[in-house]
Amino acid sequence: MTNSAVTATQLRVAGAPISWGVCEVPGWGHQLPPERVFGEMHELGMTSAETGPEGFLPTDPVELRDALAAYGLGCVGSFVPVVLHDAAADPLDDVAPALDRIVTSGGDVLVVAAATGVDGYDSRPDLTEEQWDTLLRNLDRIDDMAAERGVVAALHPHVGTMIEQHDEVFRVIDGSKIGLCLDTGHLLIGGTDPLEVARTVPDRIRHAHLKDVRVDLAKRVQNGELTYTEAVGQGMYVPLGAGEAQIGQVVATLVDSGYRGWYVLEQDTILTSENDGDAAAGDVAVSLAFLRKATQRPVRV
Repeated sequence: MTNSAVTATQLRVAGAPISWGVCEVPGWGHQLPPERVFGEMHELGMTSAETGPEGFLPTDPVELRDALAAYGLGCVGSFVPVVLHDAAADPLDDVAPALDRIVTSGGDVLVVAAATGVDGYDSRPDLTEEQWDTLLRNLDRIDDMAAERGVVAALHPHVGTMIEQHDEVFRVIDGSKIGLCLDTGHLLIGGTDPLEVARTVPDRIRHAHLKDVRVDLAKRVQNGELTYTEAVGQGMYVPLGAGEAQIGQVVATLVDSGYRGWYVLEQDTILTSENDGDAAAGDVAVSLAFLRKATQRPVRV
């Protein structure tokens, strides 16, 4: 075996509209238009993107593909919040159209979050054991459905969803077969060390959302002093390398474990005006430079 480094052509890096403040949550600040968001991604040298919230791009699969292609971007996949714990509702009905869009637009990842059933990420109910069983069973069904279409499914632990805290994350790992979206920010805020996940279950990581976090604000979310939305508005997320999520070590661990999936740059932000977009693009540029440097690790091939 010989050693080599991850090259620029091997690095699968993508942008996400949330870094420009585009979010599915009602009232989430000023929403920039797609032409600015994807145009600036292209200017930064990115070649792929996640699609953003439903309605940000056309819902027709061919139109979505063409909309991204107009900015020189390919599709990575989509983030799909869906209720998984309600036995009376079939989440496959919500997932199927998203899979159609991903397949037609050339994407390969379905990122699923276990939605609460209410808007926003500031509160959530407790699940019964029966609801947990339903949730885990539905995750496996989604994993199977995605695999049949040639798409990788990944469960996204996310603040304000049913999979947020450390025990919940590992209950999914132990109780289902679906892969994980390693979101460094949401894991940390929910009480899970992302480096622990990267080191202990590298074989379950199918996708990566890279965020860096101010721990002082994360702790205020954990103790209920701030809502998630309030903390984001106060700058809880920062460019990669400027926070305390150990991004460099997480990325090095992924590279050394042979991870070859996507690294999606996500710095959740809330904009108050069109002018805030300048700072958003600047932060993404800083994160992109940090990631490229961090991935230059010796790996076995």
